[in-house]
Amino acid sequence: MPTVAFHTLGCKVNFYDTEAIWQLFKNDGYEQVDFESQTADVYVINTCTVTNTGDKKSRQIIRRAVRRNPEAVIAVTGCYAQTSPAEILAIPGVDLVIGTQGRGEIIELVNRVRADREPINAVRNIMKTRQFEELDVPDFADRTRAFLKIQEGCNNFCTFCIIPWSRGLLRSREPESVVKQARMLVEAGYKEIVLTGIHTAGYGEDLDDYNFAALLRDLANVEGVERLRISSIEASQITDEVIDVLMSSSKFCRHLHVPLQAGDDAVLKRMRRKYTVAEYAERIARIRERWPDVAITTDVIVGFPGETDEMFENGYRYMKEIGFSEMHVFPYSKRTGTPAARMEDQVDEELKNERVHKLIDLSEEMQLAYGQRFVGQELEVIPEREAKGAEGQGLLSGYTDNYIQVVFPGDPSMIGRLVKVRVTEAGVNECKGVALESERLSKASSF
Repeated sequence: MPTVAFHTLGCKVNFYDTEAIWQLFKNDGYEQVDFESQTADVYVINTCTVTNTGDKKSRQIIRRAVRRNPEAVIAVTGCYAQTSPAEILAIPGVDLVIGTQGRGEIIELVNRVRADREPINAVRNIMKTRQFEELDVPDFADRTRAFLKIQEGCNNFCTFCIIPWSRGLLRSREPESVVKQARMLVEAGYKEIVLTGIHTAGYGEDLDDYNFAALLRDLANVEGVERLRISSIEASQITDEVIDVLMSSSKFCRHLHVPLQAGDDAVLKRMRRKYTVAEYAERIARIRERWPDVAITTDVIVGFPGETDEMFENGYRYMKEIGFSEMHVFPYSKRTGTPAARMEDQVDEELKNERVHKLIDLSEEMQLAYGQRFVGQELEVIPEREAKGAEGQGLLSGYTDNYIQVVFPGDPSMIGRLVKVRVTEAGVNECKGVALESERLSKASSF
């Protein structure tokens, strides 16, 4: 039986795409082996190009695969493959480069390489692509949450971002196809489906008479779905119609990830973000009015070119005022080929670092405050695994619908099920709790 090994860099969409590519190999009779510990006949490296570091890491992994088995077929896909195919083909040992489209043909291309031993550049012009590439993922290895990719590409062209050039313009998946895959995932036993994409809630902008709210409504009607989570949504996309749909079903997770990127209008303008801090705050207030317990998480870029101390302090105060339940904080990183990389007033690395730490401290403070609101409450958790660093101690770890990570004593048979847990103690990255079924069995223990 031929073997294939995968290595995925970057975002959740890339991990989804890798799973989809694995299905194609599996259907062709391949066995998957571990990238690090076993030798494979084919290596597939799914690359990232969101930063210059992503490119560098991708090149390192490609070379590692070539060293592991010089006779293997080395296939490179993903965002870096899309933007720099010639650079990748120049690496000795690379046989095949496919971008972020046309991956359905990978088996045929691998067979061609095997027959001819001639390198193939199968990268197409992504800016001319208008169709969503249908690649089904009926199940996910070792995961209790299923990801469902509903769209591809982005039309925003923020000044710091290369992604429209690597993923192309926004393309939505056909509604029937999304619903069909949701049903497949439910049949495979998944309790939670995470809707994902490059610009997830932009879904439907390219469709007639059908939008993101309509898709949410149709997915809520899929029998057997227990939880639906939106991986990311822009503030402008939290429309009153979307809010109405979220309120219409208890299946929707009380958690929205709403990227902010900066808390100062001058910085937002330079980033080419399409909202002001006032507009962002208004949308957050609107959703909280209807959904008081909702967890709002966000992304923030620190040290964007031209960000002064005053702009940073404005942002700090603004974020504190909004009161996120968690912030993902990134120092600005120059991405060659983007307008921001060419901007004057690049911020000193040391200063950037100081600001990052200040915002991480604020994030932890807010995360703790949000967790404390739920101490003593009963929440439903889907345990995903044994708690990290506590293997064999009978502790499980999983997320509530409002994205609080809870660690509690439990049996591995609970993994993947919905378990009622009482939160007993709040923490920064995780809260502690006790499973109610354990309490009923008089096995409750504090830890």
